[in-house]
Amino acid sequence: MSKKHRMTKQKRIIMEILRGTTSHPTADWVYEQARKQIPDISLGTVYRNLNNLKEMGEIMELCYGSSFSRYDGNPENHYHFHCLECGRVLDLDMPINRDLEKQVEESSGHKVERHRLEFYGVCCECNKKKQKQE
Repeated sequence: MSKKHRMTKQKRIIMEILRGTTSHPTADWVYEQARKQIPDISLGTVYRNLNNLKEMGEIMELCYGSSFSRYDGNPENHYHFHCLECGRVLDLDMPINRDLEKQVEESSGHKVERHRLEFYGVCCECNKKKQKQE
């Protein structure tokens, strides 16, 4: 096993942090949480280990433009909902649409391995707040 893929203490803690939340945090948030267990960990170490865990297939990186990424401790393909009000990213408990993958293969001739689908709107909590204000 290469050094990159060895499960170090830092990688294990970062993975535990991600698997212990459903908030799809940024690297900075993971760094702040990791510092509670490893006070001398650097932000660079967190970024490097997030990248290694992603390459290992242990976590998923959700990229939102050039400004930031969020990380998901669930590496299985699943759908997300991104709230345009509060910025939260939520997992959606619904099956992956394999028919969509078949349609793409049939119409394009490409072999689809997986797809990523995200929904954007206002989450139920922000929606409730809006309704109370009106």
